[in-house]
Amino acid sequence: MHIEIDRDVCIGAGQCALTAPNVFTQDDDGFSTLLPGKEDGGGDPLVKEAARACPVHAITVKEPTG
Repeated sequence: MHIEIDRDVCIGAGQCALTAPNVFTQDDDGFSTLLPGKEDGGGDPLVKEAARACPVHAITVKEPTG
């Protein structure tokens, strides 16, 4: 899976980090970011739920095609 965070849309609500703390964190400015090495979600089943929890829909999760 591929995870994208639109930092122009992110408001720093932190719902992603609360829902999937093994994948998401907040940077020094409070905005969502992926933990190092978790760009593919790291197999965490809560990644999609974290994207749904984002109040401004700043997170996109794409499944691989094929």
